[in-house]
Amino acid sequence: MSSLYPPDTLHFPPSSQPFLEPYLPPLPTAENTSKVYPQENEPTRPFTTLTFATSLDSSLSLAPGVGTAIADNPGLNCRIEGAGGYEGQTGEKSADPVIQTLAQDAKSNPELKDLMERACARMASKGELQTFQNPIDQIKDKQDVDDEEMIIRKRQEKLHQPRPIIIDPKARWVPQETSKIIELVRQGRGKAPFVIIAKSTSPPQHGRDLLEKYGGKFIALDTVASDINDENGETHRHFDWHDILHVLATKENIRSIMIEGGGSIINSLLSEQKFSGLIDSVIVTIAPTWLGQGGVVVSPKRRVDEHGYAIPASRLTDVKWYPFGEDVVLCGRIQGLDRST
Repeated sequence: MSSLYPPDTLHFPPSSQPFLEPYLPPLPTAENTSKVYPQENEPTRPFTTLTFATSLDSSLSLAPGVGTAIADNPGLNCRIEGAGGYEGQTGEKSADPVIQTLAQDAKSNPELKDLMERACARMASKGELQTFQNPIDQIKDKQDVDDEEMIIRKRQEKLHQPRPIIIDPKARWVPQETSKIIELVRQGRGKAPFVIIAKSTSPPQHGRDLLEKYGGKFIALDTVASDINDENGETHRHFDWHDILHVLATKENIRSIMIEGGGSIINSLLSEQKFSGLIDSVIVTIAPTWLGQGGVVVSPKRRVDEHGYAIPASRLTDVKWYPFGEDVVLCGRIQGLDRST
């Protein structure tokens, strides 16, 4: 039987958990999981944890797009997740949906209405009854598909897994039934992702339909112009992290989020104080290895003071270190930033 947890989940023994708990989001309670943002005095963004595994030369991988197992325990999926609200159900038992659908269709189809009346009076011939069976089979086939999708959605609600959130401004990823992440959803081992795209892009309709079928969605946001042009001299546009986190909290009811890469995502958060101030905690696994030059590196943009002298881009405070096998887990918070927003 397969585990409900990913293979890279790092399981801490109870005696070791207290060191990590202060850096994790508050546990959901019956009260706060029933509320939907925004509420008065409620935060307008999720509790945000930045976490990744790195080498001694700050590399995340050997090269862009190359998956690299750096640490013995690279995953830190320890209750750091997007916890959405629960939807309650109430109401009386309804009539058979097949009968309801046939009755609705009969309103605009006199022949079907007459056939239904003859069938109920047991006056229809065997051939007529076979004709009557065809629309019933079609409705049942559609009902079976709807029931399967409903089962998948209900299974996701109870699944102890984080909701994947993909930052994909140009909508390059098109969901397919054969996509690994969709296969995990069908197997009951993961949730369908939310994909953040720019409003200027439009994913294929079949990809949008498939994602929504499994409980995921595309979320379109505005982009802002960067102060630095790209290599072609064109203005680079990017998302504002305030917008991303605000939408996830207020529209999707996500109370906590774990940001784990890739390199450009991490560097974009650490390079500007207006974004690094959104990070509530940092959890980094450091492995005793050097990956060498040419890899994907965590290295924020250089900062300078009012005199033009270079100063550290950022620093952690409230730091704790924990040895775990040959690796070391570092926990901390960004120094000198107001996280009340």
